[in-house]
Amino acid sequence: MAQPDVTVVIGAYEAMPYLVECLASVEAQTIDPERIEVIAVDDGSTDGTGECLEEFAARAPMHVTVLRQENSGGPSGPRNVGLGKATGRYVFFLDADDRLGPEALERMVSMADRAGTDVVLGRIEGVDRGAPKSMWGKTLERTDVYSSNIKFTLSAQKLFRRALLDRHGMRFDESLFTGEDALFTMEAYLRADGVSVIADYTCYYLVGRDDGKHVTRSGGYTLRFDSARALMNLIAGLVPEGPRRDLLMVRPFTVTLLPQFGPRFLKDTDDVRRRKLELARPLMDVHWTEGVARLLKVEERLRLHLVAGQRLELLTDVLRFVREKQQPQALLERRGRRVYLAYPHFRDRAAGIPDSVYLATPREARAVPGHRAGGTGSVLRRAARKARRLLTPAAA
Repeated sequence: MAQPDVTVVIGAYEAMPYLVECLASVEAQTIDPERIEVIAVDDGSTDGTGECLEEFAARAPMHVTVLRQENSGGPSGPRNVGLGKATGRYVFFLDADDRLGPEALERMVSMADRAGTDVVLGRIEGVDRGAPKSMWGKTLERTDVYSSNIKFTLSAQKLFRRALLDRHGMRFDESLFTGEDALFTMEAYLRADGVSVIADYTCYYLVGRDDGKHVTRSGGYTLRFDSARALMNLIAGLVPEGPRRDLLMVRPFTVTLLPQFGPRFLKDTDDVRRRKLELARPLMDVHWTEGVARLLKVEERLRLHLVAGQRLELLTDVLRFVREKQQPQALLERRGRRVYLAYPHFRDRAAGIPDSVYLATPREARAVPGHRAGGTGSVLRRAARKARRLLTPAAA
């Protein structure tokens, strides 16, 4: 048998009835069936998932291998098993409750071959659930994680060149029960010789389950800190200190860590609040920099500044303000070139929070009547440069 162009790896656990449409979407692919290999791993299901996969293998026009195993406890195990058996030039990870657009594989393989890129993102749409949006502005034959918004879609549902994964021994981290795909995908972005984005065709439908059984929605809060730590450490290990690292750190800080300190934090018990701050402390000590802070909106920056300082009482004041959907007063200085957003404790001497924490980003400043361009961004840049000087050890 000739080498297939793409191996579709399907990890499945208790996936009925969603699996039926998922497999139908594979069967409906416009790419020649001889160019597809499917490896489906039933991860100890008891609802007929394994039997459905075997029925599909018996009738499907493409080569299908079904593997059945004891439950591994998470999505990483089945994906790693499937990846270990893959023979295609490319690998695509398809979740058993989602589905592909009919032309998805044909378009993605064609894009990777034409552009010579190692990762291809196909447009994602949500069906009864949210989906990432900011990276689908236009189709890009070649981009990277720094000059696009792809860092905000780190799910595993991408086309990966298998040679890239094999060359670096890349596998999903089976010790993580949430965020394992973010770690894998970010590493692929960073190691890839180019990334392509298909924005003009929906390649992947992210399906909301009626039973709510999505791994990303389950598990205790400690798992989120594990996920944030792993992603931050990966970025720090592969990207030197500086603006590029800061840019990527925005992702784990805002998407993974910050929600732990949102308005729902006010409903946590005192013990849970203290525990969350304890879990955040080493992450803030190591990875929170002025460069990262400068890239965040004032409200995000303020919350994380207070987390970094372990300022529980001040943090709860800010969260009450946010929960009540109050709008901060804008203060213009330097003839409108500098804009501050007066969230709680702005210029409160007892709190001692630096003015720079409340300094509006250029985008926030532009929305304020009377703002004059040319001030806020340069102030933030100067603050970041000063912080870097302070953080750089003096020469011996």
